[in-house]
Amino acid sequence: MTENTTRRNFILGGMATVGSIAGNYVFQHTSNNASNSSVSDNYISKISSTMPERILGNTGLSLPIFGLGGAGKTPLSSSRMEKESIAIIEAALRQGVRYFDTAASYGPSESYLGKVLPQYRDDVFLASKTGGRDRDGAWRDLERSLKRLNTDYLDLWQFHHVSFDEELDQIFSSQGAIVAMEEAKEQKLIKYCGITGHHEPAVIANGLNRYPFDTTLVSINAADIHHPRPFIPTVLPLAKRRNIGVIAMKVPAYGRLFKPGVLDGMDQAMGYVLSLSGVHCCIIAAETVEQLEFNVRVAKAFQPLNSQEMAFIEKLTANAWQDNTFFRRWT
Repeated sequence: MTENTTRRNFILGGMATVGSIAGNYVFQHTSNNASNSSVSDNYISKISSTMPERILGNTGLSLPIFGLGGAGKTPLSSSRMEKESIAIIEAALRQGVRYFDTAASYGPSESYLGKVLPQYRDDVFLASKTGGRDRDGAWRDLERSLKRLNTDYLDLWQFHHVSFDEELDQIFSSQGAIVAMEEAKEQKLIKYCGITGHHEPAVIANGLNRYPFDTTLVSINAADIHHPRPFIPTVLPLAKRRNIGVIAMKVPAYGRLFKPGVLDGMDQAMGYVLSLSGVHCCIIAAETVEQLEFNVRVAKAFQPLNSQEMAFIEKLTANAWQDNTFFRRWT
């Protein structure tokens, strides 16, 4: 079988129709024709969801392998796109998405989620983040997040974009943000705690070694393995040994992985990441309802890739890894 034939046939779960349009995934800005009607109150019991689920590390929670991200250049982070944002959130609920990711610094994202999710609060997993490194700053973020999200607790609260060891020293100081995290957990304002980062894998590993976090949210995509300091071999084995939940972000590299000559589409991008040992789920933002629904279809069709398929994808990203790990420069 030729390489071109392998590439052409490499569609997960027999999703030929999905695969044929995947190459245009991020570059198409389709119109939003979704209804703005509210999701049924008992949607969880009636929804037909076949999305695979995994246990999120030591939390013991079974969650779908795909969650909705609340950042990026999407409606959820735009102050002028409330209507579109609410339509995306409601569509996610209808599609069986239960993991919703946001942060104190994501513009109106928390407020938009707070307009829809409260009536489904017991059925969804709600995660937010703080960029605060000291106790008081982290507490201010948490109080504001709870108010915007219209909830009295978070399922997961995370230290946001930790990039340097100096930040870890601040977080774990006597008046550092870790104090706020432990106080919030004691007061039952948060259930689980995590650390996130997309800059330096060694820093995240150091954080996991310094504190018993429940989860880590890190940037992992099919180009990561080519970076001189990859997340995959640095963070995943450590997290697996300690049964820490791993959530992947930057999976399609903001669509850059779908440029000509790289990956065919989301089936390869998501399939690669979810086939990595130790990854429990991924979060991906959506520009439109149609895009969100497409991502969910890919997640529902997911089947683990074998070593040959993984190696083939890595070969496709070998000459484009810098373009697809551009976010590693962010701090």
